[in-house]
This record gives sequence, C-alpha cells and structure tokens, in this order.
Amino acid sequence: MPVAADTFRSSISNQESQDDYPSPQVVVENSPQSHSSAEKKKLDPLGKIESLQIKFLRLLRRLGQPQDNLVVSKVLYRIHLASLIRAGESDLKRANLTSDRAKKIAAEQEASGVPELDFSFRVLVLGKTGVGKSATINSIFDQTKAMTDAFQPATDRIQEIVGMANGVKISFIDTPGLLPSSASTFRRNRKILCSVKRFIKKSPPDIVLFFERLDLMNASYSDFPLMKLITEVFGSAIWFNTILVMTHSFSVLPEGPNGYPVSYEFYVNLCTELIQHYIHQAVSDSKLENPVLFVENHPHCKTDITGEKILPNGQVWKSQFLLLCICTKVLGDVNTVLKFQDSIELGPSSTTRLPSLPHLLSSFLRRRTVLGPSGVDNDADEISFSETEEEEEYDKLPPIRILTKSQFEKLTKSEKEDYLDELDYRETLYMKKQLKEQSRKLKESKLHKDGSLASDDDSNNQEPPEAIQLPDMAIPPSFDSDYPVHRYRCLLTGDQWLARPVLDPHGWDHDVGFDGINLESVSEVKQNVFATVTGQMSKDKEDFSIQSECTAVYVDPRGPTYSVGLDVQSAAKNLIYTLHSNAKLRTLKLNLTEYGVSVTTFGKKYYVGAKLEDSILVRKRLKLLVNAGCMGLPGQAAYGGSLEATLMGRDYPVRNDSLSMTLTILSFNKETVLGGTFQSDFRLSRGTGLSVSANLNTRRMGQVCIKTNSSDHVEIALIAVVSIFRVLLRRITFSNRETLEAV
Repeated sequence: MPVAADTFRSSISNQESQDDYPSPQVVVENSPQSHSSAEKKKLDPLGKIESLQIKFLRLLRRLGQPQDNLVVSKVLYRIHLASLIRAGESDLKRANLTSDRAKKIAAEQEASGVPELDFSFRVLVLGKTGVGKSATINSIFDQTKAMTDAFQPATDRIQEIVGMANGVKISFIDTPGLLPSSASTFRRNRKILCSVKRFIKKSPPDIVLFFERLDLMNASYSDFPLMKLITEVFGSAIWFNTILVMTHSFSVLPEGPNGYPVSYEFYVNLCTELIQHYIHQAVSDSKLENPVLFVENHPHCKTDITGEKILPNGQVWKSQFLLLCICTKVLGDVNTVLKFQDSIELGPSSTTRLPSLPHLLSSFLRRRTVLGPSGVDNDADEISFSETEEEEEYDKLPPIRILTKSQFEKLTKSEKEDYLDELDYRETLYMKKQLKEQSRKLKESKLHKDGSLASDDDSNNQEPPEAIQLPDMAIPPSFDSDYPVHRYRCLLTGDQWLARPVLDPHGWDHDVGFDGINLESVSEVKQNVFATVTGQMSKDKEDFSIQSECTAVYVDPRGPTYSVGLDVQSAAKNLIYTLHSNAKLRTLKLNLTEYGVSVTTFGKKYYVGAKLEDSILVRKRLKLLVNAGCMGLPGQAAYGGSLEATLMGRDYPVRNDSLSMTLTILSFNKETVLGGTFQSDFRLSRGTGLSVSANLNTRRMGQVCIKTNSSDHVEIALIAVVSIFRVLLRRITFSNRETLEAV
C-alpha cells in the first residue's frame, strides 16, 4: 500500500523501550528443537542477527511478499546497518556476508520445513469505543473471537485473544474502549489505561495498535488530550512500537472545495498527517513517524479472487497488517540483541550543542566593563572631562526664561524651533558639567585614600548638613491597566542592591513584556577592593534561564587594575562556568593595555583562552583598539584578533554620537575568515536618532541593520503596517494555493 509505505519511513527502526514501558523478553530460535538452551546462549550477537534474518525471510515467503518490497527492503537494510555498527573490525567481513547466507539458508529451510518455524507476537489494542477494535481482531482470524456490537461498547474488560494467521501465532490484548476526551471522562480513561498497564507488566506486548475511524476524521479533529494521557501513563516509548490503524477505510469520501469527492490518496494522507501531528505534540518530538494501516471490516467490502478484502486502492489490508507487525517485531528483537534500546530517546532533546571555539573566542575578546563603587566604569574615557582646560561655558550662559505650555503655543514655528534648540544646547552643557564634577570627585576620593589630600582641608572639617526627611512617595491606588506608572519604576531594595524587571523588547504588549528579573550590586569590600555581582533570571513559555557574573576588582593607586571573576550561564538543562582574570595597565597617559586568561567548562569539556589588548586615545575623540587571542581545548584551537577605530562625537558621551569601523580575522581548522563591521550612531534632529550597522565577511555572509527612534515624528511607526500587510498577503496567497492544489 503506497500510503503505508510512505509513512513507514525510518520509524520502524526506532523500537526503543524505557522504564515506563518494559521491553519484551526476546528468545531467538533458529536451531532445531533438539538443541539445548546452553547451545543457544553460545551464539554471539551476529549469529543471533543471522537467525532473525532467516526467520524473517521464511515469513516473507509464507506471506508471498517479495524481497524488493519497499518496507521489506528498509527492514533488511536497517538490520544490515545495525550489524555493521555493532560488529568489530574482525567481524566486518562476516557481517557483510550474513545477508546472502541468510537468504540461501531461508530458502533451504522453508523448502524442507525443517526446523519448524516458531514465530509469534503479542499485540496491544487501544482506541476509543466503537472504532472497530474487536471487529478487526475477528477479521484477522476469519472467525468471531471477540464480541462486537454496533450500538454500544462490546468489550467491558481486558481479555487476551490468541489465534493463528498464516502460520503465525498472534496474541491480541483487547481492551475496553476509551471515551472522547473531556473533563468528565478523564478519570475513567485514566483508570482503564492504568489497568491495562498493570495487565501487560509481566508480559509486555511487541506491537501496539492505536485505532481511529477514517470516515469520522475531518479538519476539526483533535484527540491530543487522549494521546497525551496515553503518553503519561505508558511513557513516550509506547509510540515507538505503535501502528496507526484507520478503520472504515471503504466509506464514502467527503466532498472537496469544488463540491466533488476528494481523491482517496489525498484524503488518507491528510488524515494520517493530522493524527501524526497530535502524536508529535504528545511526545514533544517531530522525528517520529508511525506506520499506518487502513482496515475495512464490513462484510460487503470488495474482495479479490482469493476472497481477501481489498481497499479502494486495490491493496489487501490483512497481508499488509501481518507484514507491518512482523517487521516491527523483528526490528524490536534486533534492537534487543544489539542493545540499541538506550541509543535513541523520544521527546525534547536533552543534549545541548557544545559551544564552538570561534564563538567562545569572540565572546572572550569582547571588552568587559569594570564598575567602581559608584556604579561608574573605571575605564571610562574620563580624560575628556578631567583633563579639559575649557572654561565652564554653562556658568557663563545668561539666564533663560522657562515658558509655560500656553506661552510656548503662542510662539511661531521658527521661534519654537529656536527655543527648543536653546534648551537642548543648555542641557548638553549642563550634563558635561555634571560629568566633569563627577570625575573631579572621583580623583579627589582617590587622593584622599592615598593620604595625598591635606588633612587640614577646611571642607573636611565642616559638619555634615542636618538630614531632612523627605515626604512619602505617592503610591497609585491600583496596579491595573488604568495606572501603568509602576511599569517604568525600578525597585531599590537597599543601598547596594538594585532589582529591576527584564523587559522583552520584542513584545507588543507591555503588560506581558516583563519576563524576568535582574539584580545588581556594587560594593567596596575594603580599601581599593571592589566587588560586583550581577544576576538575571528569565522565564518564557518553554525555557528557564539564569545568568550571573561575580567579579572582584583591585585598583592599585599606582595605576594597574586587577580583576578575577566567575560567570555562570544556563544552557538548556546544563550550566556553563567561566573563570576569568584580567590585568589592566596604563603604560602611557592615553594608552591602556589589558591581559586576560579564562577557563570555561561545559559538561566534561574544558576551554582555555588568553588575550592581549591595547587601546590608545588620539586627541580625545579618536580611539584605536587592537586585540588578539586564542581559545582552545585538547586537539583544537581557534585564533583571532581585531582592529577597531572609533570616532566619537563632539558631545560624547553626553550624546552617544559615534562612528566605528572594525576589521576582524579568525582562524580555525586551517580556515581563515576576514570580516569587516561598520557602526554609526547619530542624531538626525533634536528628537530623532539613527543607528546604522553593517558587516560582511569572506564567506559572503553579512547583514545590514538600520534602526531609528523619534519622539517628534511618531508617524515613522507606520512602517510596521507594511510588514504586517506583507505577512497577511503571504498567508492569503499560501491558503489559496493549497485550496487550488486540493482541487
């Protein structure tokens, strides 16, 4: 049957057993009945595999199935591939000859009938009530072995039905029908499944049949809760040995969009994909593909010349059932013999990709900011403020009259522009003054700690001003959507700790934009020794992640700065630990040199890195930076470096106008990649900023990113309408195309 063959694919090799669903005890028998069990135990794995192949080929002859059948070819290929994987170097030649030898022996044994073929399998039957489980069992045995009823459930208890079909002993475990998923039927369905689990505990089945009615499937079909319940009770491994059985496969097909019945192949493919989709959701894994069997038990179903019931596509479903069950049983036995049970896992991947050396090296070369006790970067370009000899322009400005809103509205357009430009200019000068004052106080604090500051300074003898209690902060009466002020506040929990929410910038609704919390602390442990702790926890619908950085910094009064830190970051269910140490030396007044080493551990891997960086400031606005480093583990190493030139704006860092160009080089596994990056941030006007970045490398990979923000021209946000319209147009076009293909 083409449909079953297509859906079979590689899933028949995924016969795994877990603790929740024990694997059957397999006894491999190919020798005569007179052979003792001690002789059977002497068979090595390759000998047992050869015995299974012989038995499988004999069964194919009895079913009349050719060896070039697609399903049969896949099974034989997987058996051969598994043998090669488990075979040692000395057994490779023997493994390659096993297949041809097995075919010859199978033909001889089947012709002589010696030894007698002993093959059986147990089948667990699951499905909702009324789908035709018992009727299918009767059709396979060609006799009534299970009671059926078209109007009410006929199976009210778990029973085992044993019979022969084409010389194969089959044991069916018939179960009571499950009810459609709902809150009222959940407990009953769970009770049935738990009783089935207890029943099969001592003798687990080889195959599971999950039944559905093909004629009742439509676009609104959703049986996810029931499949999820089956997965919770038996474990995800139950779906490895499951065959999907679609009954009532000779019923009248539904109409398509054009008013005519859809084709049989199209309809069965659509239903198969639908039910497989919900199985993927239940096990959280989209790699699983279950074989599908289409069944028709109606007594007036069409038959072939031998009296076997056939489907609309001409396939005999009973022989296809036996073939799929035998293939599933044989592959399960092969996995047991070769001990492949634990090599495949179903569900979300528990393994995490190891970080690449180039990525770790790029992260290591990135400059780290070391904060002082006041929260200011110790390595900030304070030269621009502390060494300036310019006169304080802000203090020399004439006073300005601040207009009220009504007065401002009376101005002409040109007067409004001049007024706002003047305020912007004064704001820039005032912020420069504040930064200069802050830099001066930091220097005085350093001199005071060194004993360089005169002890008889008048400012030190003055008594501190008397503390004045501030009024209580006005708290909004509610924190609902009518009082959104609390969204933009930061929570200060103490003098040293700062706690604030983590905002997701990709969210459209600010109410659901906060997906984590960030904690920061900077303190002075003792003289010239500072400690910084930063941690962030974030949680979305699927993942929980943490990031933390702990750094201790020693600032030598003579100039050097030494730091050591530990970073912890989560990666899926694992943690990445990084221990790093840096030393910064100011060799010249405008020159800063940094040395650094790091050790990163992830799982059982250890990555060791080292770097050297040097920066120089030219005329207080042009900064040149060059660095080089390496990152490696036993047997591998990555080398890289960069050269960066940054031109800062006249009002930097009050206004973050800057232009930077970077040239990078990276060598890994005898391959060298060159890259270039351009970054520019500037203001187009008083309330509008623009950021442009672009990068390109020798692999012909790159990107261009343009970002803009404006408080004056809100209409820029209408650009998003274009993107929304394009997405909607694509969806409409795709939907129309699917409809035409269906027709």
